[in-house]
Amino acid sequence: MLITGLAAFGPTRQPARSADNTSFQTGETLQYKVHYGLINAADATIELDNSLHRINDRPCYRATVTGRTIGSFDYFLRIRDTWRSYIDTSSIQPRRFFRNIEENNYRKRETVDFDRLRDVANVESYKKDKNDVKRSTFKVPDNVQDIVSGFYYLRTLNYDLRRPGEVIRVQGFFDEEMMPMDVIYKGRETVSTKAGTIRAIRLVPKMPTNKLFKGENAVSVYLSDDQNKIPVLIQADMLVGAVKVDLYKYKGLRNRLNMVAQK
Repeated sequence: MLITGLAAFGPTRQPARSADNTSFQTGETLQYKVHYGLINAADATIELDNSLHRINDRPCYRATVTGRTIGSFDYFLRIRDTWRSYIDTSSIQPRRFFRNIEENNYRKRETVDFDRLRDVANVESYKKDKNDVKRSTFKVPDNVQDIVSGFYYLRTLNYDLRRPGEVIRVQGFFDEEMMPMDVIYKGRETVSTKAGTIRAIRLVPKMPTNKLFKGENAVSVYLSDDQNKIPVLIQADMLVGAVKVDLYKYKGLRNRLNMVAQK
């Protein structure tokens, strides 16, 4: 909902959240292969810059997610997407979010600045015409996450304190809308990836009804069952087939990855 008269919102606000991060550090790089059925369809990278950045005089991690189609997929569905979040090192909340979408002929460029003093998101975006800029302001919760920073926040949680079936609520803001997301902790499993066999924590975000996924439990995210808690595998059951995002290469981890010893 577009807001006006921001001064009408009272001055009382919650203290800034402090998240205990022992899971990631600058310089971490994760590389993935994206499979559509048996087809190797795309490459994806999740990368934390080697240096901290300052946004609104706060030190931030710069996390960048890139994805691009490859091979035969590139002929009929050309994707060159970049998503970037500047994440406060103390609260693991976003200070700024950026995305550049290039999918076939579709283009969209967007910057979201999160004003933590007023709890608003200032959005500036345009599609094909750089001169046709749209600017909007939205009221958001104090603990709001963008789609990239939300993954890093989930990595800071202690899953030893949670029981299978427990729901984690993440307040998300995406595409100019509030999108509260319930993430279900499903317990621990062992998964096979291109990087090796890894003990993992399984999370299932409840998906809203849509035309892409098969039901609300269609997506499973597997984080390494160690202090890193890096995403090692993502599986999605879609109406048009199965998609798997598979870790194959990594560097700059803060802690040792908990691999399963091979006999």
